[in-house]
Amino acid sequence: MDIEVKHNIELKEVSYFKIGGKVKNLYYPKNIDEFVYLLSNLEKPLVFGGFSNVLFSSSGIKEDLICTQKMNEYKIEKTHVKASAGVRGAVISRACMENSLTGFEFMSGFPGSIGGNIYMNASAHKQCISDHLISAKVFNTDTKQILELTKDELGFDYRTSILQTKPYILLEAEFELSEGNKEEIQNTIIQNREFRKAHQPQSLPNVGSIFRNPTGDSAGRMLDEIGAKTLSVGGARVFENHANFIINTDNATSTDVLELMLIMQNKVKEKFKVKLRPEVKYFGEMTDREKEICTILFQK
Repeated sequence: MDIEVKHNIELKEVSYFKIGGKVKNLYYPKNIDEFVYLLSNLEKPLVFGGFSNVLFSSSGIKEDLICTQKMNEYKIEKTHVKASAGVRGAVISRACMENSLTGFEFMSGFPGSIGGNIYMNASAHKQCISDHLISAKVFNTDTKQILELTKDELGFDYRTSILQTKPYILLEAEFELSEGNKEEIQNTIIQNREFRKAHQPQSLPNVGSIFRNPTGDSAGRMLDEIGAKTLSVGGARVFENHANFIINTDNATSTDVLELMLIMQNKVKEKFKVKLRPEVKYFGEMTDREKEICTILFQK
């Protein structure tokens, strides 16, 4: 197949964090057939949508990578929506608004893709992607088979789905939305975007929320109370407008970010007796120090 591939590129060129060493092969499938071909023939590739919510190692990655961002096909028929894994949340949100469909307003400012949003059951403003999902087509990397899973079979919970525990890669998903007033939907999208602009870094390199919200509380509130907005390590520092965001201000390394995350986690644990769980995922070759930090950070 004539599949686009880039060789020996620096991941900081594509990462939202602008951090990351070299990867040997980065593939860009354009459709499900190309995607399935790669998943069937590459040796345990790592799959990403838009490289949001991800911290890459400054030492690089040995595995082949697949990016689905060029798998951007979607179809809307009345209230039924079908979207490939690589469709960006902001794109499908606007398309649904143009068709007077409500339910996807919360994704209007999301940098991630449908695949990533389902993987983590993305949510905001009292909406989440699992609310309207009917079924999903996934590829089982163990059996090399394509499966059709219902919403119940996807095991959704807060910031999680079965895709995080099974060898499944999302290919496409189907949703059933509701008819709404186009002007009201558009106003909600504008309000959501204004909220993100006011509380989240827009042009500064970041990957979104660093820690998950603990049950019944807010990670941002806890981090604010321990003075996280004054913290920095190397080129990484906590965003001054929201304590649950880290920005890359001066050629930060993956170690800088992990060290800063560990400080934030430890200070919250000391004050509130709560261990914050990272929302950002780490991939790549670890230094000895990074192994030590990750053992603490990501241990449940």
